[in-house]
Amino acid sequence: MTIWEMRPASMSDVSAVAELRAVVMRPDLERLGRYDEQRVRQRLRDGFDPSHTRVIEVDGTFAGCVALRPAEDAHWLEHFYLAPRLQGSGIGSGVLRELLERCDGEGVPVRLNVLQGSPARRLYERHGFVLETEDPVDVFMLRKPAPSEVSGGS
Repeated sequence: MTIWEMRPASMSDVSAVAELRAVVMRPDLERLGRYDEQRVRQRLRDGFDPSHTRVIEVDGTFAGCVALRPAEDAHWLEHFYLAPRLQGSGIGSGVLRELLERCDGEGVPVRLNVLQGSPARRLYERHGFVLETEDPVDVFMLRKPAPSEVSGGS
């Protein structure tokens, strides 16, 4: 199993994250007829918030990122990208498990959207996300917090 760690993101990470987004999303965006070389990077730059973003590193090297943005009724899981060479190695599941455990501890649901037909949807379903709504491009998913294993007795 590959050893990974997360660190807080900074604005200096935005270019690496935008490039990774373009690489990771290209096959799905092309399949949907929505790939635009500049737009795929600019959308990330426009919405990048390092205060809610973690950089994933393997052997001290940039390998991906993930954002967990608080919203009124849930946290939004966003910008979850992992270098293609590391996909399927268990890193994505490990990162997701760590974030979801934190949300479960806070009793907060998690929402996300994934592109129609994306293989990432299977990862999310394995971790308890269920379909909320969908349109021709996006699938919106929700994961309710897991019940606490600590029981309060009186």
